[in-house]
Amino acid sequence: MSGLKTKIKDRKSLKFNENLKRTIVEDYLQSGLPKNAIWEKYTGNKSEHGKILLWIRKYGYTSDHKEKSISFASKILPMPQEDKKQELSEFEILQLQKHNSELEKQLRESQIQSIAWQTMIELAEKEFNISIKKKFNIKPSKK
Repeated sequence: MSGLKTKIKDRKSLKFNENLKRTIVEDYLQSGLPKNAIWEKYTGNKSEHGKILLWIRKYGYTSDHKEKSISFASKILPMPQEDKKQELSEFEILQLQKHNSELEKQLRESQIQSIAWQTMIELAEKEFNISIKKKFNIKPSKK
């Protein structure tokens, strides 16, 4: 009886991420091997208990016959919502990084331009003996 409990426990402990599920399905569809052989290749267990067929349906493959006549429901496998969000966020991160570098470039140019203006004003004040900078706390003269 303890052997049966171990097998049931082992079967429950198998967990697959989305990429591995897709890999198993694609390997099954492309290899021509039976599902049990593919399952054993990836898990070491001989019986797959309908998981591969479940994943085939989940990822948009259609099965027209009982035989291995499975084709794509669409040319591109539909991505789960989590993968779409992650891909979108990676794209947004790249856009934000590009935008950030553009803004940093503009900031450096503005700083250089500001230093150039300051230098030009100081030189003009010295050269022509005139006050160009605005002086604060002085009331305007009345003419």
